[in-house]
Amino acid sequence: MSIHVYGIPNCDTVKKARKWLDAQGIEYVFHDYKKEGADRLKLERWVEAKGWEVVLNRRGTTFRKLPEDEKADMDAARAVAVMENHVSTIKRPVVEHPGGLLVGFTEKEWEAALF
Repeated sequence: MSIHVYGIPNCDTVKKARKWLDAQGIEYVFHDYKKEGADRLKLERWVEAKGWEVVLNRRGTTFRKLPEDEKADMDAARAVAVMENHVSTIKRPVVEHPGGLLVGFTEKEWEAALF
């Protein structure tokens, strides 16, 4: 099974998710947004699959500190642009796996999707 985990290594939720994957013996490739950036096409696919409201983290400090004009009239295209330019606004982690896409970490959801 090929699993790709996207996130920021010092994020507490990403740390919990990676620890959980390790404990389950699930191998994965980790993509660090801070070092490797975010791919616009991936962001567009994630938004298409889950909706921008799920993929864009509007509760985080980075989003809240954005200028009002960047946050106004949000839609899928604007959300992708914000996430591409400010990778910390992407909800974490995002996991691509053979059965689909996971956004955020919920143990029960992950168990159901990965086993």
